[in-house]
Amino acid sequence: MSGCFFVFGLGFSARIIARALLDAGWEVRGTTRSGEAADLPGVKVYAFDRDHPLPAEALAGVDAVLSSVPPDDSGDPVLDLCGERLRALAPRWTGYLSTTGVYGDHGGAMVTEDTPPAPNLDRSRRRLAAEQAWQAAGLAPHIFRLAGIYGPGRSAIDTVRDGRAKRIVKPGQVFSRIHVDDIAACVLESLAHPHPGGRVYNVCDDDPAPPQDVIAHACDLLGVAVPPEIGWDEAKDTLSPMALSFYADNKLVSNERIKRELGVVLRHPGYRDGLRAILNRG
Repeated sequence: MSGCFFVFGLGFSARIIARALLDAGWEVRGTTRSGEAADLPGVKVYAFDRDHPLPAEALAGVDAVLSSVPPDDSGDPVLDLCGERLRALAPRWTGYLSTTGVYGDHGGAMVTEDTPPAPNLDRSRRRLAAEQAWQAAGLAPHIFRLAGIYGPGRSAIDTVRDGRAKRIVKPGQVFSRIHVDDIAACVLESLAHPHPGGRVYNVCDDDPAPPQDVIAHACDLLGVAVPPEIGWDEAKDTLSPMALSFYADNKLVSNERIKRELGVVLRHPGYRDGLRAILNRG
């Protein structure tokens, strides 16, 4: 499958997806708030947000659409501003990048795509509402619930190099992660194997781990001293609301569906593989 692919929101993950699509022979268009993306040669970029409507020609001839634009307090900007146009376009494939945060806290237990979402954070509740809006829009979306995203320039390697690394220990806490290259691989496999009526996919690796272990491994790879552990009771009063929210949910996430239905073979099945690849990339 190839043709013209449109990406709403060329952020960290979507930029990698766009490059993979170009390599696979797709024509790629997309949006940023500024209408610029100098690091994406070959991609036609438009300005888009609630104050900058998408020009009429942007979606002409588009075969597939992916949105990575987060919901805001008013709802989903893409559906609110372009929903009617997308329904009229009737693309062959539609995708939406969401988050495993929609499952909420499960005390370290396993969740699958069949686990009822129960978000306990406002931003996760907005994400679930956006998922439901896409599913109700008649676009048969493939929804990718992403675990903690990392990749070049945004990883424990970078945190350690920048001198920002802390080893905060909350007993029993684990996080699932996914390398950005594997997000792109899942999207391309879904394009090759679209599910009639849309589908929900958990996108994570095989090795959920406590965050302090990931920092320690990054330090070992870089040959620097491992920061001392900081207990949760000491750390929790010093964290920003955003940082604190990352510790609010504790769960294991199953990735069996992307392997079984899409045939995904993870390039980075665990954080050790992923961090080593980032280090080797320079």
